[in-house]
Amino acid sequence: MTVPRDVRALAIAAGMTGTGVFHLVRPQAYDWMIPPELGRARPWVTGSGVAELATAALVAVPATRRIGGWAAVAVLLGVLPAHAQTLRVFRHEPGKLAVAAARIPFQLPMLQAALRVARGR
Repeated sequence: MTVPRDVRALAIAAGMTGTGVFHLVRPQAYDWMIPPELGRARPWVTGSGVAELATAALVAVPATRRIGGWAAVAVLLGVLPAHAQTLRVFRHEPGKLAVAAARIPFQLPMLQAALRVARGR
């Protein structure tokens, strides 16, 4: 079954709005995910929340949807270091490690959807 282009775009916009708001309202939930090599966590968490909200706005509007799709690709690739950090943090806790590792494959369909939006498909 093929998902209509507008539905795909609005799903991306809704997801990014939700996570963007959560980054700004509860940043402490994300602080620990920032690799220490990047310095203080809070500016990264706040910046990623703002980037997600801006991306959601771009994807939601048909006139800016394609650039929003490319922005979504960039955001999704940009958070990969945070996913890697969760693997490092939980490396000695098998249950939490399994959950952290299970989240990573979900990035692929989200990236594919963002690429389809970016390409106008």
